[in-house]
Amino acid sequence: MLTLYIGNKNYSSWSMRPWVLMRQAGITFEEVMLRFDGFDAQSAFKQRALALSPAGNVPVLVSGELSVWDSLAICEYLAELFPEKHLWPAKAASRARARSLCSQMHSGFSALRSLCPMNIEAQLPEVGARLWNEHAALRENLSQLSQLWQPLLAQAEGPMLFGQFSIADAFFAPVCMRLLTYGLPLTADMDAYVRRVRALPAVQEWVQAALAEKDFRAFEEPYRTTP
Repeated sequence: MLTLYIGNKNYSSWSMRPWVLMRQAGITFEEVMLRFDGFDAQSAFKQRALALSPAGNVPVLVSGELSVWDSLAICEYLAELFPEKHLWPAKAASRARARSLCSQMHSGFSALRSLCPMNIEAQLPEVGARLWNEHAALRENLSQLSQLWQPLLAQAEGPMLFGQFSIADAFFAPVCMRLLTYGLPLTADMDAYVRRVRALPAVQEWVQAALAEKDFRAFEEPYRTTP
């Protein structure tokens, strides 16, 4: 039995990636949520997370005696564990490109991630407009995103980046949530892709659960002080 440890669904973008992948692919797992109460060494979250992995973060996938942490490592493990699910694209060149996109998302786009933290229940277009005007790095991140997505969307033989749903789409699902929350400017093709990701059954399920949490965490929302 697989157990996936995640953080608050409203805020935890890294947790969303493997959760959406597993749910959309029909992989059975047990979910355990470690509520964010802070990230210092004395917080209950950090203590519970450190008991699962040396990183002390979520997500963590527990498979028998094995603990796998880091969202990309989890997705790679799942692809090996369930080859019949075709979690990466079928063609070798497409797999390589999908892995490149996931790695770039994993280690890059720091302005988008830091300035626009995931907050599914919020609608913050005014914050997004201010950040867009004030931060050239955010505008550059969106330009990079367009350069990654547009060629794939133009040639995809299906609704997702590589035609059918894959790890790449799961990896960009939290990005889509950010783009919607902050109302950042998108091309028509990018906006349509974001809407298709938002409409995936697994993403809808995650969003509904995030909206039901009603667990305002002030340290996750420096741009406002009340829910």
